[in-house]
Amino acid sequence: MNAAEFPIGLVRARFPALAATDEDRPRVYFDAPGGTQACADAIDAMADHLRDGTANSGGRFATSVATDALSREAHAAVADLLGGDASEIAFGPNMTTLTLAVSRALARGWREGDELVVTRLDHDANVAPWLRVAEDRGMTVRWLDIDPADGTLRLDDLPALLGSRTRLVAVGGASNALGTLNDLPTIVDITRRHSDALIFVDGVQSVPHVPTDVRAIGCDLLACSPYKMFGPHQGVLWGRAELLGDLEAYKVRPASTRPAAVRFETGTPSFEGQAGVLGMIAYLEWLGSNLKPAAATRRDRLLAAMAGCADYERALSEQLLAGLARFERIRLYGPPRMDGRVPTFAFTVEGRRPEDVAQHLADCGVFAWSGHFYAVEVVAALGLAEAGGLVRVGLCHYNTAGEVDTLLDALSAL
Repeated sequence: MNAAEFPIGLVRARFPALAATDEDRPRVYFDAPGGTQACADAIDAMADHLRDGTANSGGRFATSVATDALSREAHAAVADLLGGDASEIAFGPNMTTLTLAVSRALARGWREGDELVVTRLDHDANVAPWLRVAEDRGMTVRWLDIDPADGTLRLDDLPALLGSRTRLVAVGGASNALGTLNDLPTIVDITRRHSDALIFVDGVQSVPHVPTDVRAIGCDLLACSPYKMFGPHQGVLWGRAELLGDLEAYKVRPASTRPAAVRFETGTPSFEGQAGVLGMIAYLEWLGSNLKPAAATRRDRLLAAMAGCADYERALSEQLLAGLARFERIRLYGPPRMDGRVPTFAFTVEGRRPEDVAQHLADCGVFAWSGHFYAVEVVAALGLAEAGGLVRVGLCHYNTAGEVDTLLDALSAL
């Protein structure tokens, strides 16, 4: 599918925030890596749940029965998105909280002298929890470095970091700072051949941009964030049922016997948030049906939606890359082409601090980020910590070619 066939007008009509203006000037939302705008389907689903009557789980009265049904469907829907089973899905307030919880549960069985592998490319939410575990247990942390030239992991170095005492490898699906799309099947294959380690994937930046199949990836655990793919502020943890079934989560005693992944839903969850996730999935199903009318199952429709988004985002990204290449003062970090990346772009402007560039873009109606974005190891590896980090723009499927031109025009005025 080419960009001209993508139903961008219909897509944008389903995002109320895209119609907002500031003093009659349209907003250009290029802040997607930090959080996307919510689709109307998600907003309406949340409001409907609260308006029609909400309740806690486990009651015999109508609102509780309806809430339990909604929650079951939300787990099943996200399982279809990721390629897992409903029993393998846990909701939480965000990916970071879920990762901290599961890291603590896993660490029960780890001992002094055991080892962990983390990367210099990851968001700190997939680094700090494991560093804290290592500190508590007296474990050794081994780091997989990046190649600063193109922002990719040095996978040739991975075998030497693995051994009989490696307990877990933590890696991202894609970099939230540079946009690098990691080769997860290769990472899993190397890890399996050289150790018995578990593999934890931070899918926050990859799941919104590429079709995801946890079975095909071969990982043991994956976390992602619906609020970075058009839904509400929620976190999602997927884990193999046989693994999660053996883990003892830190819970209050009455909830300690809950099955599989659900045991990591500490306390009362946000049922309105789960309703919003159902709305998000319904939106993606709608998009998939438009792009591939013959798609027969929800999983098929979701895969069609994500593949169509990826094709459309690639066209916008190539337009942006070509435009950035015209500016001699702009240096792009990460993969230089769309092969091996998602539509997240980090750069610096010679003679300008990143925060000043972000302010200039904001003044032009372009919403972008500056700093380290919690990817502190990446910015340090690039030698940019003292200089204020990077400027980051991130596209998604509701953006337009005209908005890319607006960004390029704003940069040309620097």
